[in-house]
Amino acid sequence: MHRGKVEVLLITSRDTGRWVIPKGWPMLDKCPASTAQQEAWEEAGVKGDVAEDSVGTFGYDKVLKPGQSLPCRVAVYSLRVGELKRKYPEDKMRSRKWFKYSKAARLVAEPELRGLLMALPVLLDIEPAVA
Repeated sequence: MHRGKVEVLLITSRDTGRWVIPKGWPMLDKCPASTAQQEAWEEAGVKGDVAEDSVGTFGYDKVLKPGQSLPCRVAVYSLRVGELKRKYPEDKMRSRKWFKYSKAARLVAEPELRGLLMALPVLLDIEPAVA
């Protein structure tokens, strides 16, 4: 939330430069929410409080090498940003930018992620669902 509006911090992917959200592989020593929090730090330089429950999931094909991909299912967690650091593990590999949730939805390639981003005000219980 920024000035009463839902905002999303998108980052660029390392390979294609397209807009994405931080995501990563499960970590044996962390629950899914803590893993999301760790990935947000490593990929976007974000420190803050993560919600324990996901707001939803989306699927995409992770390209491992040319001609080889792996279907993945990503659980998405909201994180209230407390700090945005200038120096973080992947700061030289990625760009980051804040967007209004609806613009962020238009910028991502994955249709299910687009739908999740468009629904954020309702999912976060900020705006009532329209009947």
